[in-house]
Order: sequence, then structure tokens, then C-alpha cells
Amino acid sequence: MTYFVGTRVLMLLENSPYTQDIRVSQEAKTLVSAGYRVSVICPKAPGEPWSETLEGVRVYRYRAPLDGNSFLGYVWEYSYSMIATFILSLYLFIREDFDVIHAHNPPDTFVFIGALYKLFGKRFIFDHHDLAPEMYYARFKGKSSRLLYFVLLLLEKLSCRLADHVIATNESYRIVEMERGRVPRKRVTIVRNGPDLNTLQPVAPKPDLGHKGKTIIAYVGVMGFQDGLDYLLRALHHLLNDLDRKHFFCFLIGSGDALPHLKSLAGELKLAEHVSFTGWLTYEEVAYYISGADICVAPEPSNPYNDRSTMIKVMEYMTMGKPIVAFNLLEHRITASDAALYARPNDELDFARQISSLMDDSIKRHSMGRIGRKRIEKELAWHHQ
Repeated sequence: MTYFVGTRVLMLLENSPYTQDIRVSQEAKTLVSAGYRVSVICPKAPGEPWSETLEGVRVYRYRAPLDGNSFLGYVWEYSYSMIATFILSLYLFIREDFDVIHAHNPPDTFVFIGALYKLFGKRFIFDHHDLAPEMYYARFKGKSSRLLYFVLLLLEKLSCRLADHVIATNESYRIVEMERGRVPRKRVTIVRNGPDLNTLQPVAPKPDLGHKGKTIIAYVGVMGFQDGLDYLLRALHHLLNDLDRKHFFCFLIGSGDALPHLKSLAGELKLAEHVSFTGWLTYEEVAYYISGADICVAPEPSNPYNDRSTMIKVMEYMTMGKPIVAFNLLEHRITASDAALYARPNDELDFARQISSLMDDSIKRHSMGRIGRKRIEKELAWHHQ
């Protein structure tokens, strides 16, 4: 499959606004810099116009639906988004045409839009961000529907088989695509979620972070039910009560549908004096917080989704030269190597012990931070991808 300068690429994105999805924006800007013409259809964040050009990428937006938190909620969210996306794609098809549909999952329902335009000779690229069946199971745990899991599995297989090419985020995903999706190796390319060293750099931490004399712990990312923030809060409870470590403060940066539950849990665990939920911050503000942290954490528990997924936050921590505490998951180890300490999977007390050990060892913290930064520079940064 060969493309040429001037090829017109239409990216489809539903999971977040374009400006909030680092992977999509990096891919789009990279294509533009190589001479491609790129348009993106995505949901609209508050205050954004329905259409604008950002660094050469033409972005078209629709009003975002409410996030689904139930079966019917997800059906409505994805149905509405697919209809809105299709209408805007039809507008672009008539107005300026395109050569390639580049679909970013989730959801995997973009395959139906891709299938339609393949009838008109368009190529379909499936950019496999998340294992939707496993993510659904991890999110709803015992409340998951076997029928819906089967439907998600079917959509993933259909997306893989109909795609002219599949982009995987790591080797674990490529194995799934080859074994479950029956995609030949030559039709799968790995593009990892490498940080852009031009936009993410260590900065002088803000002095007004306060908490003088305390170890600063930071978490950055989405706060969904599958992301393990409840494990982190219980680990901090162990740190405070079982290990008698009282001189710490944890900034929890981000948001998501688990946030109300997490705030309630923090109250139940009597962590109010030790944690702060900051909400979403700008990229620049996040850099200040990570730069001011002593330890960064990735508390994703072991399950079929997290075990295979590469977390962007881990590479962002490494870019900022910070030591990491994480559960011992395959892709965590592949990414962070010796830049992290690994707790036994899903063992919250052991997670607390790993944090505690780093609190006492500034030399080890700095050594781990340097290891992580070198791995990013030599191997994992976006320009390598």
C-alpha cells in the first residue's frame, strides 16, 4: 500500500476532542509535515468552534453527547456520534473528497463508515488504541454483559479484517490483531504513544505547591473505573496507617466518570489531608506538577486490558525524569524497565511499600529518573515512532 504527497486523509475520532488526544494530534501533524492533507472529525469541547485549522490540520466538530455510563447510555453515545460523524464525512466527501479513512478506536463502529467509503475506492486504516472488549470487561467487572462483550469482539475482528492496514500501539496489541483478528503481520505496523520532546520538557516546579518537607506523589491521567485510582487510594491508606508514613501529599490530576466515587472513597479512608483532586489541567500546568513530584504512580491493576496496554502517563513521567511505582504488568515493564519499582499485581500494601522505599532513597529516585529519560530520548520519543 503506497501513498504519495498530497494524499488526503480523513481521521475519525470519538473518544475525546482532537486537542485533548495527544496520539491523534501527533499523527495528524506528522502527516501534514510529510505533505499529506489531513482533516479530523471529532466531538467538540466547550468553547471550540465547529471548524478550524490547527497547525495545518483541518478539524471539524460536532456537539458531543453525554458520556455513557450504562448499556443504554453507550448505545445512545455511539449511535449519536456515528450519525454525526457520518454526516460530516459526507459533507467532506462531497466538498473536497479524501483518499483514506483513518479511524481511531474506540469505538470500533467506525468500521461501518469505513466499509461504506471502501465501495468508492477509499482505503481504510484502523488505528487500534484500545482493546474494546477487554476495556469493557475491566470497566464493568462483574456487571458486564456476555452478549455485549461478544458484539465488541465481533466489531474488533471486523475492523481488523476490513482494514487495508492496522496500526497497533505495542507488540501485545499486534499479537491480538494477528491471532484474534487474523491480520497478516505485513498489514500491521506498531506506532507507540511516544511523547513529543518539543512540547513536554521538565520545568522549574512551582514554589506554591506547598507541603514543605513532604514527599510529593503525582498521578496524571483519566479517572475511569478501569484506571486503578481506587487501588492507589487504598495503597495511600496503607502508607499512612500500616506503614506509619505521614509526610506525603498526592496530587491526582485528571478527571473521569469514576471521580465522584474516588472523592467519596478518599473521604471514607480519611485521606483528605493527603490528597488533592485538581481536575484537568493544561499541558503546561501538568508539567509544573510532574516536575515538582518526587514519585509518580501508575496504579492500573492487572487484568486482560491493562496487562496488554501501554499507558501514556508512564512515558510522560519518564520524559520528566521521574521515578515510577506501578503494578508488575507486562507492558509497564516493557516501557519503563528500570525506571520503575513494581508491586505485586493488585497488592495495594506492596504498592505502598514500594512508595515508602522510594521516599527514603533520593539517590535511587534520581537514578531511576535518569534511566527513564534516557529510554525516552534513545528509543521511545515520538520522533522514533
